[in-house]
Amino acid sequence: MHKADIVTILEDIAVLLELKGDNPFKIRAYLSGARALETMEEDLDELIARGNLGAVQGIGTALVDKIETLHATGELEYYSKLRASISPGLIEMLEIPGLGGKKVKRLHDAIGIDTIADLQAACQEGRVESLKGFGKKSAEKILSGIINRASYAKRHLWWKAAEIAKPILENLRRLPEVERAEVAGSLRRLRETVGDIDFIVASSNAAPIMEWFTSQASVCEVTAHGSTKSSVRFENGLQADIRVVSSEQFAFALHHFTGSKEHNVALRQRALSRGYSLSEWGLQPKEGAAVPLISSEAELFEFLGLAEILPELREGMGELDAGEARILPKLVTAQDIRGVFHNHTTASDGRATISEMASAAQHLGFDYIGLADHSKASFQANGLDDVRVLKMVDAVNQFNQSGESPVHVFAGIECDILPNGTLDLEDATLDALDYTVVSVHSSFTQSKAEMTARVIRAIEHPATTMLGHPSGRLLLRREGYQIDIHKIIDAAIANQVIIEINANPHRLDLDWRYWRRAAERGLICAINPDAHSTEGLEYFRAGLNIARKGWLNTSQILNCRSAKAVQQWFKVRR
Repeated sequence: MHKADIVTILEDIAVLLELKGDNPFKIRAYLSGARALETMEEDLDELIARGNLGAVQGIGTALVDKIETLHATGELEYYSKLRASISPGLIEMLEIPGLGGKKVKRLHDAIGIDTIADLQAACQEGRVESLKGFGKKSAEKILSGIINRASYAKRHLWWKAAEIAKPILENLRRLPEVERAEVAGSLRRLRETVGDIDFIVASSNAAPIMEWFTSQASVCEVTAHGSTKSSVRFENGLQADIRVVSSEQFAFALHHFTGSKEHNVALRQRALSRGYSLSEWGLQPKEGAAVPLISSEAELFEFLGLAEILPELREGMGELDAGEARILPKLVTAQDIRGVFHNHTTASDGRATISEMASAAQHLGFDYIGLADHSKASFQANGLDDVRVLKMVDAVNQFNQSGESPVHVFAGIECDILPNGTLDLEDATLDALDYTVVSVHSSFTQSKAEMTARVIRAIEHPATTMLGHPSGRLLLRREGYQIDIHKIIDAAIANQVIIEINANPHRLDLDWRYWRRAAERGLICAINPDAHSTEGLEYFRAGLNIARKGWLNTSQILNCRSAKAVQQWFKVRR
């Protein structure tokens, strides 16, 4: 069983134990184990083979056997029995927004609710609203959640959530009552997908802000309307929450609700070691100590002896140690990006010409753009055969010589990696190009060993410049194919092959969790929007998010070099 599937099962066990009212420490142990497994950079296969899984912080002795059993067999008797011991209807009720394990257990114990149908009837008959801790509004929300649970349960791409959040934040800042406003949560941390959007506002007059927020034209449902906190939903099911705090509390609330939980726990522990209790409301000092005046997150970090840790780095993955040592990276910015690679034109399945793509690149302030249409094996994308590739090279050369645009166009190809690891075009054709992106587009069901060997063979080809979307995942649509990413990274470093961050919001592949260690070992990144239109070039910003979450600086990213330096890199690689 893959690591991601094991993480899901550990999280599921924690919820099931909560439904049964089990020991909170036991529940927390499963959640901690799931988090440790999800974020660890070591290869799970190798850890288990060496017997070192128990050495991973957060994975206790009791979990080692369960993880190893799931990994080896794909089954766990404990999990099967636990799930079987709980009514399927109770488990299904967890899909309703706002109902966690504790609330479902309360409904079951108090009024005998076993299914969603029972719950709907109980809400309609007034039995839920009469239950202590619920009330009429809670019953109405549950009814609405039952109707919309399929839509509401979905996560959303960062790109889509950001599009919704941006105008709301801009309009919040225009309100006269608003002193400061920011987004928080996983959106601010630049996670690939988000569950909801959090807004934190500083104001001494919350009522007009609450009224404006809940009456926006884009809102299809108001799920909460309080004096300092409100929640709304939009047509796509995305929820947005707003919290209004005093200006004195703003920095603390913003930090707390930005997260992650692991980062917050570590910072609270650091505060305690200095005699202070840290929460979303502020710092409470030990007896006799002065209360510091803190108006920003930077001041909070400095007070606790740390350099400022940017939101995208707050994942509980060593950022406090780096902040204490003052060795946090200078992260790449949009202004550092000089151009992009792996983009498509009308020659294959793109919707814009060479001229149109160059013009769009110029509009973004780029010095160059790389065009890499599909090769012939991608017949569904009108892939190019050898003859058409050479014609494309001629067309690019003619465009550059025409002087039509100050943007230099590099002639590339996205060449299919065939099932046996060979490339889809003749060597002579590949030699005529500036660069070659190699990608897997078929035979996704190969075994892990087969897929890994297939991609490594392609990496070792002398013409290969970059590896495209190495896991093949499509966020919220499709899991990646089985592949040993660590071996792929090793092969890329050994062969001076670049691995891309495919910046399409559905891909964001290679995952940010791999980049810090890989780049420290010498792996070079290219942020590639995989654009199929002029508008698609904007996707580089989503890839930039992943680079920043991966602790990358300009020296580790090809796109930050000048056109001349890029040209030199391509020549050296060949």
